[in-house]
Amino acid sequence: MALDSNLPILIVDDYRTMLRIIRNLLKQLSFTNVDEASDGGDALAKLRDKSYGLVISDWNMQPMTGLELLREVRADATLAHLPFIMITAESKAENVVAAKEAGVDNYIVKPFNAETLKAKITSVLAPA
Repeated sequence: MALDSNLPILIVDDYRTMLRIIRNLLKQLSFTNVDEASDGGDALAKLRDKSYGLVISDWNMQPMTGLELLREVRADATLAHLPFIMITAESKAENVVAAKEAGVDNYIVKPFNAETLKAKITSVLAPA
């Protein structure tokens, strides 16, 4: 199944360089409808204002972490169904478990490339 290149995607990271990297990787994968949020609170406001098909969020952010954002999204009946991919620099097992328990759809450990990102997005949006 081909991925919808017009799918609205929200990327969340408090580090501008990382936002740019993720946006460029998504562009390589032909995704053009990409919005950015610089923290969890900003992301929640955008998610409640516009309909998205996917959230890609960093784990380590201030003041709201990616895990806290994920929990907020899953607790909101209108957002709970939203596919959510978490990005982190740490591959600690307890982080993966915490994210899974909070309802994350998939997980990417930095560094990663467009191929890895595509595989994760495909697994979330087009499960076999």
